[in-house]
Amino acid sequence: MPADFRSLIPTLSYRNQAFINGKYVAAASGKTFDCVSPIDGKVLTHVAECDAEDVNRAVAAARAVFEKGSWSACHPGKRKKVMLKFADLMQKHKDELALLETLDMGKPISASAGGDIPGSIQAIQWYAEAADKVYDEISPYRPDSVSLITREPIGVVAAVVPWNYPLMMTSWKLGPALATGNSVIVKPAEQSPLTALRIAELAAEAGIPDGVLQVLPGFGETAGQALGRHMDVDMIAFTGSTQVGKYFLRYAGESNMKHVSLETGGKSPNIVFADAGDLDRIAKVSADGVFYNAGQSCNAPTRILVQDTIRDEFIALVAKHAKPWVPADPLDPNTAMGAVVDADQMSRVLGYIEAGRNEGATVAAGGSQVRKDTGGAYIEPTVFSDVTNSMKIAQEEIFGPVVVAVSFKDEAEAVRLASDSIYGLQANLWTRDVSRAHKLSRQLKAGTVVVNNVWGSDITNPFGGYKQSGIGRDKSLHAMDKYCQVKNTYIQL
Repeated sequence: MPADFRSLIPTLSYRNQAFINGKYVAAASGKTFDCVSPIDGKVLTHVAECDAEDVNRAVAAARAVFEKGSWSACHPGKRKKVMLKFADLMQKHKDELALLETLDMGKPISASAGGDIPGSIQAIQWYAEAADKVYDEISPYRPDSVSLITREPIGVVAAVVPWNYPLMMTSWKLGPALATGNSVIVKPAEQSPLTALRIAELAAEAGIPDGVLQVLPGFGETAGQALGRHMDVDMIAFTGSTQVGKYFLRYAGESNMKHVSLETGGKSPNIVFADAGDLDRIAKVSADGVFYNAGQSCNAPTRILVQDTIRDEFIALVAKHAKPWVPADPLDPNTAMGAVVDADQMSRVLGYIEAGRNEGATVAAGGSQVRKDTGGAYIEPTVFSDVTNSMKIAQEEIFGPVVVAVSFKDEAEAVRLASDSIYGLQANLWTRDVSRAHKLSRQLKAGTVVVNNVWGSDITNPFGGYKQSGIGRDKSLHAMDKYCQVKNTYIQL
């Protein structure tokens, strides 16, 4: 990792046009929007603002190459080879991609270079290696017949990705979708389009045919809706808010009943029992889990449920461990927490903090905007105590550096409070009682349950939620199934 990423800034060349059918092109309307860095509020570049006409062009190109079969019908071993080259090119340009990510959405360069970009590259590599290792099946039927179960690519996939982990979320969808032979149109969040636009040409350089990977920057209500309603898009793969996820379900029902996969956030409970052990260590890990990426993680453990006998001690420890997360310059490699993604998100988070105060919760740490002189979007790590689970700050996904603490008496109340949420993405559980860990893990309604930690997953494990946290799974081999049609062929001998 370069000692000073600032020295690379003058060398950057921002890709700011749509990537359609192998070429960078202006939006059909000629419109652009400002790509603003939350580090200092300055405009980085002007990006093509795609709408329905651009979607039509991209879908036509995606359909044409899919029907041609140059990617969809080629041997999986060929797709593997090309995708590995794609990952190698991402690796070659890893510092550029990390810098683009930090400038675009404000996360520390240490997180971009040390986590997000390596994780994105790994996702492409992992699914490349899996491309020729997913087998079809023969069902046990009768000796006078053969019943085949085969997987075919679903067709044209629109991947609508969020701004909190721009390239990683893109790669989680690109990897399995490309490995299974689909054509993919990526619609990056308008807050963070730069890395998706950059890797489009790396994919082309690697040998992915024109039309197989396209990138349409633009807004959700125009480009996103046009993809959701398009009669020739076979699938929407979306990560973002629950509200927008419901829009895509509606768009699918009102158009061609396209497949919809959703990961729509969470309000993850972090349950700490009195027998958990070293409370100082647990408080540090919990604070790290919340404040990493400025709290802009769908599965962040933002709802602490702490047993009443240790409540005051534990909340004080979490407040203590929040202090190292005070925002600083995202381009400084020693910075732990940078900016939130933009001024709108900062206002939204500050609004929740004010709502918490108004509801009677106590600010045990933080609670204010900081670094105002920079022009950027920075919020202190904030800890709320004296919270009830019915409060707005305990029920709604804040998506910022804010954690709330609610106390409970026993196991039954802990499970009840954990379940009292529309979300079910992840739950965390701290206890030294192995029987309790097994029993409560079964009772918690969440796609992931992490015991005695807050992070516990890599690309090999499925990621997704129960309830209004979504439909389907990213990561692991399970993700490949959602990008396929499963066909049964029955042959009478």
